[in-house]
Amino acid sequence: MQKNKTHFGFKQVDSDKKAGLVADVFSSVASKYDVMNDVMSFGIHRLWKKIAMSHTGLKKGQRALDVAGGTGDLTLYLSKQVGPSGQVVISDINPDMLEQGRRRLIDKGIAGNVKFVEADAEELPFEENSFDCVTIAFGLRNVTNKDKALASMFRVLKPGGRLLILEFSKPMTGLDRIYDFYSFNVLPVMGKLIANDADSYRYLAESIRMHPGQGALKEMMEQAGFERCTYHNMTGGIVALHKGFKL
Repeated sequence: MQKNKTHFGFKQVDSDKKAGLVADVFSSVASKYDVMNDVMSFGIHRLWKKIAMSHTGLKKGQRALDVAGGTGDLTLYLSKQVGPSGQVVISDINPDMLEQGRRRLIDKGIAGNVKFVEADAEELPFEENSFDCVTIAFGLRNVTNKDKALASMFRVLKPGGRLLILEFSKPMTGLDRIYDFYSFNVLPVMGKLIANDADSYRYLAESIRMHPGQGALKEMMEQAGFERCTYHNMTGGIVALHKGFKL
């Protein structure tokens, strides 16, 4: 019986092996992940995330889920938005990334209303209609079955809740050539110098190219049941913020 295939960067691999390969990448870069984010985006990722967090619609006392939350950048914002009477669950399939997030949030004095859960985005272990907002930043492209993950996030959202997806996307014509040169020639060198891991950052560049573009991802969200789906390009389309509601 022939196994299902999927992409791991530009390579074709067995679908049941991708999660392990992605886990190896993020375990390798976990300790340098935040430093590399600052260096490779020239700090702009902080602005992208700040803009995304202005769209949560969260109020004090509500619940939020940060899927593939990694080192906790979005959780920092979400924790403040829901306040002490609310709760944020940060989930990640990778225990090394989740541990980095735990340490960082505790160091910043933010842990009282945060729960850490090791979980697969495709099979979120939460009750349906549990969260007022679900976020995922720069994580969806690493998921093996994106349709399954979107369906899982839809299930755990409360009616009236919203999903925010912040992800690398397709840059506008003219910017794409410069972006390609930077991604495949500069980024792996940075990975080697800072994280001692050129291969992982070469994979990350490839994974961005294999991720659905703005329109395709919007259609996938609609197929998963989300309504009033929109996207907003940032930095010439290098990154896009997608938003959808469970009505």
